[in-house]
Amino acid sequence: MAPQAIKKLTPHRWLIWGILCLAYIIVFFHRLAIGVVKPDLAESFNISATAFANLSSAYFYAYLLMQVPTGVLVDTLGVRLTVTAGMILAALGSILFGAAPNIYVAFTGRILVGIGVSVVFVSILKIQTQWFYEKEFATMSGLTAFIGNTGGIFAQTPLVLLVALLTWRQSFILIGVITFVVALVCFKVVRNTPVDMGLPSIREIEGKDDEPETVNVLSGIKKVCGNRLTWPPFLMFAGFYGAFRTLTGVWGQSYLISVYGMTDIRAANYIVVSVIGFSAASLLIGKFSDRILRRKLPVALFGTAYLLTWAALVIWNGGKPPVEALGLLFFALGFFAAAFVLGWACGKELNDPEYAGISVAVVNTGGFIGAAVLPVIVGRVMDNYEGILSARQIYDKAFLICLISVAVGYLFMLMIKETGCRNISGRRGSGN
Repeated sequence: MAPQAIKKLTPHRWLIWGILCLAYIIVFFHRLAIGVVKPDLAESFNISATAFANLSSAYFYAYLLMQVPTGVLVDTLGVRLTVTAGMILAALGSILFGAAPNIYVAFTGRILVGIGVSVVFVSILKIQTQWFYEKEFATMSGLTAFIGNTGGIFAQTPLVLLVALLTWRQSFILIGVITFVVALVCFKVVRNTPVDMGLPSIREIEGKDDEPETVNVLSGIKKVCGNRLTWPPFLMFAGFYGAFRTLTGVWGQSYLISVYGMTDIRAANYIVVSVIGFSAASLLIGKFSDRILRRKLPVALFGTAYLLTWAALVIWNGGKPPVEALGLLFFALGFFAAAFVLGWACGKELNDPEYAGISVAVVNTGGFIGAAVLPVIVGRVMDNYEGILSARQIYDKAFLICLISVAVGYLFMLMIKETGCRNISGRRGSGN
């Protein structure tokens, strides 16, 4: 293997990964932004709590339905064309959402955004399997989540300020234009594999046989879904992420405003704290896991703390923890939610590497089922008790549902099989 060829690969892989992370920042922006503009949307479209939750979840319904197709696309069509097309669609959806004359058009825009951005994360994980070493996978997944979450930060206090400067409509139209520019950059820069640039593949450098160029999609889906080891990380992700997204992306800001009487900006700052906690932990848990060559131990440590933190939010002082403790609680909720970050690595390592895109996509679908369904359930609870109970009592019932979701995810977390940070799909009997 020519050392010069290996050396040339390094800057290209970081550039390609960096451009895709820029797209992922936009993904997170759209994921969390709607919670900030809830009052504007309620005023513009005159919608109930359930309708708002459905509007927010439209993104996730589209996102989760696209996960397995995305895995197929990146394993067949390739990352470059998949991400470019997805970001163009997301740009059109964001512009349509900002210009929507009624709630039905707003739903359409939100769905288009969800379909468009749904391809980005799985594409990044696929790029990691093609441009980075296997031993780097969890570290890179954590680093990706860390950078992507800055989009969630932009969707809080900065978005509040942007909406105040412009309007919520003009803000989303502007984001649509930026998304379109990112799509063009992806097409220009991203390449599916080092071989596309005349460079040696990672598998070649590692002394492994190259994967087949064509993937049997139906066989891949059947094998991944038929593998019982795929489902514990899938269900852990559903329970953990559903609760985290309900808090940070939909109802957290309203909770802080209604129960604690905070201003929009102050409430948004608490959500930022939670997102920062998640970003920091995403980076740390992946690196820690790769360092100790264990997956299950880091997941169990973070998952246990995550469950206990949710219990504190729901139980402490009857669902209204002291305001002095809120900053720490919101940071801890974000920090320990990062347990599910290792679910992607587990999904990949428990299935045939030929179907890396499909296996990660299947696990990823779990999280977005939770993210789509749980906020709607919470919205129905809020509508049912509005005018009957106080805001504090309503949110106590609503967040109890989140705690139950986390508890269910925790039970399935305990069933995840240890991989030792390597692919064990050919050795089903090893590990615990």
